[in-house]
Amino acid sequence: MTYKSIFTVATQAAEVPVTIAAAAQVCALWDGHLDVLALGVDRTQLGYAYVGAGAVLLQVAQERAEEAARGVAQAVRAAFAAEAPGLRAGVEAAVTQFGALTDLVAQRARFADLVVLGRPYGKDQGGEEEAVIEAALFEGRAPVLVLPETGLAQAAPKRVVVAWNQSREAMAAVRAALPLLKQADQVTITVIDPPVHGPERSDPGGMLCQMLVRHGVRAEVTVLARTLPRVSDVLQRHLRDMSADMLVMGAYGHSRFREAILGGATRNMLEQATVPVLMAH
Repeated sequence: MTYKSIFTVATQAAEVPVTIAAAAQVCALWDGHLDVLALGVDRTQLGYAYVGAGAVLLQVAQERAEEAARGVAQAVRAAFAAEAPGLRAGVEAAVTQFGALTDLVAQRARFADLVVLGRPYGKDQGGEEEAVIEAALFEGRAPVLVLPETGLAQAAPKRVVVAWNQSREAMAAVRAALPLLKQADQVTITVIDPPVHGPERSDPGGMLCQMLVRHGVRAEVTVLARTLPRVSDVLQRHLRDMSADMLVMGAYGHSRFREAILGGATRNMLEQATVPVLMAH
């Protein structure tokens, strides 16, 4: 498997250069094609409008969304022009209401080998960035490479940390990341506080390591104690200690509602990611 169809969604012109540059690196490495959806989001909520204002609000919101989509598409084309001439890429401008965003993104993400997106949390981020990532993961069933603010240093990471907790989400992420793992110089399977009575209690991460080694991956296992309040904090410290270039992990082992209210490893990592995170569900 290689990444031939790369997909990204652009909702803000300011973030386009970093995302397109990263996606272009992935395309160059795998001789892939980049598809970009330039999205204008209509945030109209007519339920809160006074009687008779519906048609006016709809028209104004539609025009604003169309203008936003055109602006983002223009920024995408400018970013294309800044890349190497050999980049095969296309952009489609579209307008959607917030409630219909999931279906629109998922329909396109479903046919992508890899979705490249910026970090969804930050002071200038709206709710659509989080909705885009969740649409790609849950409805599109596509692996998502989430970029930090600094973008992608290199398309083929040399040192990769795999967060392993025996879940189906973690295994989906590993399988999706296999082309990258095979090219890495070092892959560290990281297990944090493995369950005493779990199926891998005698050899945490051992079976995964064996599988990856058979694929030619230079893998090893590291077992860590949960010495910090959150699993994400332990992972962040481990990423720094290993000078890792990328993290591979399963996404949303708990429900999205629970993670939104109570927190969770997925949300916490996306909030504080300093290296690219490849996720799958």
